Amino acid sequence: MENQHINESILSEEILEDQKKNRIDHMKYMPGMEDIGSEILDQVVDAMHAYDYDKYTAADVKQAIVHSSRTPEDFAALLSPAALPFIEEIAQAAQIETRKHFGNSVYMFTPIYIANYCENYCIYCGFNCHNKIKRAQLNESEIEKEMQAIAATGLQEILILTGESRNKSTVEYIGNACKIARKYFKVIGLEIYPVNSDEYAYLHACGADYVTVFQETYNSDKYETLHLAGHKRIYPYRVNAQERAIRGGMRGVGFGALLGLDDFRKDAFATGYHAYLLQRKYPHAEIAFSCPRLRPIINNDRINPMDVHEKQLLQVVCAYRLFMPFASITVSTRECARVRDNLVGIAATKISAGVSTGIGSHVDDIEDKGDDQFEISDGRNVEEVYNALLSNNLQPVMSDYIYV
Repeated sequence: MENQHINESILSEEILEDQKKNRIDHMKYMPGMEDIGSEILDQVVDAMHAYDYDKYTAADVKQAIVHSSRTPEDFAALLSPAALPFIEEIAQAAQIETRKHFGNSVYMFTPIYIANYCENYCIYCGFNCHNKIKRAQLNESEIEKEMQAIAATGLQEILILTGESRNKSTVEYIGNACKIARKYFKVIGLEIYPVNSDEYAYLHACGADYVTVFQETYNSDKYETLHLAGHKRIYPYRVNAQERAIRGGMRGVGFGALLGLDDFRKDAFATGYHAYLLQRKYPHAEIAFSCPRLRPIINNDRINPMDVHEKQLLQVVCAYRLFMPFASITVSTRECARVRDNLVGIAATKISAGVSTGIGSHVDDIEDKGDDQFEISDGRNVEEVYNALLSNNLQPVMSDYIYV
């Protein structure tokens, strides 16, 4: 079995023992967390635990490839080890599906990190509260300067990110950032800590269009060992974030597992099935996937993916495309330019450009800059990514949405 395990040996024995004594139950909601009573979590977890990818055969994979629409069982076969010898056929089928629904369009955007304060203790993340990094938070004037600089590149979509700290990055602070962004951009995404439905409604009213939440891993036991403290430790609250966002009026939601934290095949299956169930429950919602692989972080170069190689990454991306052909798929700057260009030529439909994961990195006159969340592999600016798409006979699209 291809499996990636981040061991708790990353932390000292003393810290681990201290944390274990004070850990709260990761399956119980904290005060103030909205419980929407959704049935989807149990369905996803049950399906993931029942997923035995070693049982699938070449015949199962071939059948999944030729189907005009794919069932969850087809999706499971496409993610199985038996599918790897057919990766060329799977990629060709995924490319046909992509062109059918998206033409040769590839959407461009960039993230803006406005704060890196975090109250969570996630052992794989550069922002975790125990990691000794330079913390910073942009004020409204600095946010506007950053957004002006980004808009000057021609981009019309932005993704606003913060560390997961309600105390430092309040909902009102994020809402004000959305209001500023609405002056410069046509599409605004959020990648922040999960909030309640009414808070998503407030952020939507401030200008946010969609919300992305990374579950990281759907294995609740593994999740518990990776998230040692903070609100992110509460597994069910995070799983249900996308549904709360839809209930709050967001037109789109994004899903993603951090490939390499646990068994990537089970995590990819759970991610796809989660999106599939929500799409069936809320047909109007736009669905998006991200497929990040683990990257090194500041002060811990042992954080690295081992089993999720480029071939497996391609398999996951193509399986998402064949299973949910209308979904947007983003390829992260965690990947190098060659891998990203290859994926957008086959199945991915969204690519970031001019990326920095640090705070205040788009203009020079911001004095209090913060450290990066993780190392990026593709440092190309907007013009370079734009021209690369054109050279591959793809059409860069800055926005597909207009408010009237």
